[in-house]
Amino acid sequence: MRQILKLTTLAAALAATTLGANAQTITLKVHHFLGPQTIQHTTMLGDWCRNIARDSKDRLKCDIFPAMQLGGTPVQLYEQTRDGVVDVAWTLQIHTPRLAKLEVFELPFMMTNAEATSRAAWDYAQKFAQDDFKDVKMLAIHVHGPGNIYTKAKPVTQMADLKGMKVRAPTRQSSRMLALMGATPVSMPVPQVPEALSKGVIDGAVIPYEVAPSLKVNELTNFTAETDRSYNALYTTVFVMPMNKAKYDSLPADLKAVIDKNSGRELSAFMGKTQSGHDAVGKKVFEASANQKISIIPKAELEKWKKATDSLDDAWVADMTSKGMDGKGMLQSATDLIKQYTK
Repeated sequence: MRQILKLTTLAAALAATTLGANAQTITLKVHHFLGPQTIQHTTMLGDWCRNIARDSKDRLKCDIFPAMQLGGTPVQLYEQTRDGVVDVAWTLQIHTPRLAKLEVFELPFMMTNAEATSRAAWDYAQKFAQDDFKDVKMLAIHVHGPGNIYTKAKPVTQMADLKGMKVRAPTRQSSRMLALMGATPVSMPVPQVPEALSKGVIDGAVIPYEVAPSLKVNELTNFTAETDRSYNALYTTVFVMPMNKAKYDSLPADLKAVIDKNSGRELSAFMGKTQSGHDAVGKKVFEASANQKISIIPKAELEKWKKATDSLDDAWVADMTSKGMDGKGMLQSATDLIKQYTK
């Protein structure tokens, strides 16, 4: 009897120890390059952190570090996640060359809306790009809302107006697009835009409404060229949200399930919808600016812009094909998925 009691007590102690270990709060370090007041910090990453805390009964929590507070540069965010410097990051596809297959969504006039295109980007990545991010646990892949053209000295109402203008471009494909349309593209990360505009390094910039007011673009430019929203977007940018694979693998099964529940296609759609949804807030700032004139580029003019840049699709296909991939099939798949999810 005494032996049975000892065994029972030992089993209870072991169970309590295991329960205590499983109940331990795990805090994830989340790193990104934008400021603490941005929608990306407060809502996109903020809601994700609140959701995993709720679903794990507070066993999973986050510390979110904005504006590269943990050091390094935005270009290093993916590597920081892969190497375990941070647990989760939010960053750009263009900062991670190995994710170049996702660039198909940055081709001119590919995107319909950010929610549908983000869903498409997730599905496309599962089919074509999983090997490219096998060294991390990918949580989301999404895009932002339609980009606009902001200029200082003169409005852009037709493609000819861009000739000779130095215009900031965020991605490789947007740089090529602007060049084909007659502008001189200047590649730079978004935080450098205000100084470049104020010092005359650039004559304008392409970015979405969502981020423009935080960069004081409404004060530093005078003209906004907004494309007809019933037409596919001028351009967009792909973002990724990787998690350190070792950190994910170290979690108990129930906490892995929480991460899995809060990742994938629907998180991607939420990220895209939330970021593009903030375009309306940004646009109101421009509409209230006395120095701003907003022009809507009509479909007929956009058809000319699309025709002028269609060669970029062929060039991307050729690039993928030269690397042993089915470039044509990848482009078609991306296009079909966007169409499938667009309501």
